[in-house]
Amino acid sequence: MTYDNSRITNLKLTCMASPKFRIKIPENPGELLDLGNKINAKHQADGSASPLNVLQTNGWDTMGPVTQECLTSHQQAEEFSRKAEELYRKRDGMLKQVESAIKSSRDLLLGVYRDNPKSLGQWGFQVDDSPSTKKPKENTV
Repeated sequence: MTYDNSRITNLKLTCMASPKFRIKIPENPGELLDLGNKINAKHQADGSASPLNVLQTNGWDTMGPVTQECLTSHQQAEEFSRKAEELYRKRDGMLKQVESAIKSSRDLLLGVYRDNPKSLGQWGFQVDDSPSTKKPKENTV
């Protein structure tokens, strides 16, 4: 592939930074990938006339498919995140019922096995018969 040196020179002249404006690069992954797809689409539409053809590293002929694969992974991750949030909400709604059933079972079993509370261990409960200790109060100055 040959490069037209006058084109590269013109590119350098037209791309010189101006203190009057800034070009914002998004930090949000979705917005960054959207920008990458727009750049790639314009590059592909311009074909051999695209000024981005002079890129030797990270050229859009290579980065276009990478950007698309990255966007697909991002979209899947976002969908999994939404599903996870839904599942956590569903779980949290049912968890109080489960906790209530466990506490009711504990209370009932403590009545049944009041002479031997360690028997609750057979039901999966952890029975701690060590004396409880009070934490010493911290002196506040």
